[in-house]
Amino acid sequence: MPRILSPAAARSILSCDTDEIWMCAMRISHPSIATIRIVNDSIEAVRADGIYIAWAFEPILPNDTADANATVTVTMDNVDRDIVKLLRTITGEPPKCTLEVVLASQPDEVELGPFEFSILQGQSDITTLQLSLGYEEDFLNQGVPAQSYNPTSSPGLFV
Repeated sequence: MPRILSPAAARSILSCDTDEIWMCAMRISHPSIATIRIVNDSIEAVRADGIYIAWAFEPILPNDTADANATVTVTMDNVDRDIVKLLRTITGEPPKCTLEVVLASQPDEVELGPFEFSILQGQSDITTLQLSLGYEEDFLNQGVPAQSYNPTSSPGLFV
């Protein structure tokens, strides 16, 4: 499937040298916490949905092929440990994470994405936090039909 880019993004990609800055904006949301908005740049980004705080992180996106595994690994700096503290307070359903690739000159125009995942796993050490993003259900490996019909569970079918 072709990817349609904005004229500024297309010029940036096709140019030998460019002043455009490509950024990844990440939003982590859950009903029990305030939404976390960060951007991998040295200055904050003002977008239509809020202010994204400058934060050092690197997403490793899956290949753009039909058979690629749809998981993303995000490695971020853990210098002040605020995000780790917030994520540890979450119970119940996993938090949602949205990734969007934008240009610094036009932060509201999404060039790639939005990629919407659940945070499946996280681990941290003194300097980094690593999040594994994916889908909660592995719906490609579920049995069909999910319900098994037998005389005990469906007596009306077996008369």
